[in-house]
Amino acid sequence: MRALSPLVAVLVIWATPIEAHPGGLAADGCHRDRKNGGRHCHRGPNAGKSQKPVQRKGDVYYPNCAAARAAGAAPVRRGDPGYARHLDRDNDGIGCE
Repeated sequence: MRALSPLVAVLVIWATPIEAHPGGLAADGCHRDRKNGGRHCHRGPNAGKSQKPVQRKGDVYYPNCAAARAAGAAPVRRGDPGYARHLDRDNDGIGCE
């Protein structure tokens, strides 16, 4: 059997489709963008586009207590904008004490 020439081998490899997210796309061809928030699309009418997360008025999120303190919101009480369980280690309703 004759071996493939290097050019043919390169063409076979080059012609193979490569997907960045095999099996990880929703029906619309998009996925959640963990790094930047929102969604990023690979197929469909929105291919190549990113959508920023929709933030409703009053929605506040602090990834940690340092961010809450920097915003002047600490301590954050249950029911206040920005309160989340990950900020309230002892689960007493007051985060970033």
